[in-house]
Amino acid sequence: MIDICPVCGLNKDLCVCEAIAKEDQRIKVKIEKRKFGKISTLVEGISSKDIDIKEITRNLKSKLACGGTLKNNVIELQGNHAEKVREELIKLGFKKETISIEGR
Repeated sequence: MIDICPVCGLNKDLCVCEAIAKEDQRIKVKIEKRKFGKISTLVEGISSKDIDIKEITRNLKSKLACGGTLKNNVIELQGNHAEKVREELIKLGFKKETISIEGR
């Protein structure tokens, strides 16, 4: 039994839908000051229907050695990690031009 992607028509192992979806994203990385002076980094704009946003959250938390969560398609990371998040998203296949850092 060969699993075929319903979108691109290729074998699931060769499917390029996620790679194409990563190129079309408009991602905003924001720094927000929370209660008690805590700083958090918010990553918005990643579409959860085309991309496994849970896997991206897991990867970012692991690479940045910080806590975090996924709420309403917004990745929340503890601490100020704006530049590092941008670098990691580029390594994961997102385009540099589509990632903007707000609040600098």
